[in-house]
Amino acid sequence: MVMQAKTTNHTGAQSNPMARWRHKRSNCFACPHRAAEWCALGDNLSDLNEAKTSNTYQPNQAIFYQGNPCMGLYCVEEGTVALRKCDAQGNEVIVRLVHSGEVLGARTFFTDGEYSASAVALTPARVCFIDKTTSKRMLQDNQDVSFAFLRNISSALHQAEEDKLHFATLSVRARLAHLLMKLKDRYGHMDESYALHIDLPLSRQDMASMIATRPETLSRTIRALEKDGVVEFHKRSVKVPDLDCLMDELEQAA
Repeated sequence: MVMQAKTTNHTGAQSNPMARWRHKRSNCFACPHRAAEWCALGDNLSDLNEAKTSNTYQPNQAIFYQGNPCMGLYCVEEGTVALRKCDAQGNEVIVRLVHSGEVLGARTFFTDGEYSASAVALTPARVCFIDKTTSKRMLQDNQDVSFAFLRNISSALHQAEEDKLHFATLSVRARLAHLLMKLKDRYGHMDESYALHIDLPLSRQDMASMIATRPETLSRTIRALEKDGVVEFHKRSVKVPDLDCLMDELEQAA
């Protein structure tokens, strides 16, 4: 069954007895990952800084739940958040990852409906919340902010279309390579031998859901890639000895 909606408290954050509200306010002016949409506020950034509240989450803590009404906008200051969607049979998939400097809940905010997915912290995360009334006022008063949100929503929809095309046309092997290439930009680093190491924020089950395959199929695909020397998986990390070999997986599938 679909995850039941949780109640919301006066701050706009979904009720969660494990959440730890911080008394010290974060500063929008000093935020290294301020969402691009809010940068258009210019001198009015102080209004946002005063209106927002901040919350820290541990892995697997929910920020909001599928089926809850939208209470405002969320900005990920630090960490990675997964949008998890659950169907009527209780099957759960990750539909998108949201990273530092990105906004949560914008599409639902503009449609004034209910969240179509739950937002759950994958890593320790700090998330700022701007209530609906304040968000609407800022959007109405600043056309540049509204256009910034429109551009990013359009970009997200375009990426969703591209992902759907990949699922329909690429093999599981190529889909996994594509996912690893996306993760390397935020979670990868090169060692002294120029091998790529990626600290995975996802479990293998989550990785399988993100590339629309079954966990056992993913396991077979990983073993095949390891046999060919393309990757080496070690629990929640992966080593890519030669990045060109991983890129070849995508070029061969094109």
